[in-house]
Amino acid sequence: MSDPFVSTPNAERYLIESDNLRRRQLRAALLHGSGRTWRESRRLWPAVLVGLVVVAIVVASIAVRGAFQRQQRIAEEEKARRAAVSIESVMPR
Repeated sequence: MSDPFVSTPNAERYLIESDNLRRRQLRAALLHGSGRTWRESRRLWPAVLVGLVVVAIVVASIAVRGAFQRQQRIAEEEKARRAAVSIESVMPR
């Protein structure tokens, strides 16, 4: 079997080989994603981790604020109930 590039000059051979290489790279990028290297994809994890920490802090602060407001409301109701009981005990009907 003869080599198809034997009679082709070097310039044409390199052009054909570079075209084949480009097609293989494009096909691989379409099949496996467009991430260039594993080092670039590793940079995403710290950002994801920081984002999750920020979300956790925001959710925790909302929960603490809600619990604090609920506790204040309960304390105010208890204070009002005690005031009503003390007024009734001082001034019977």
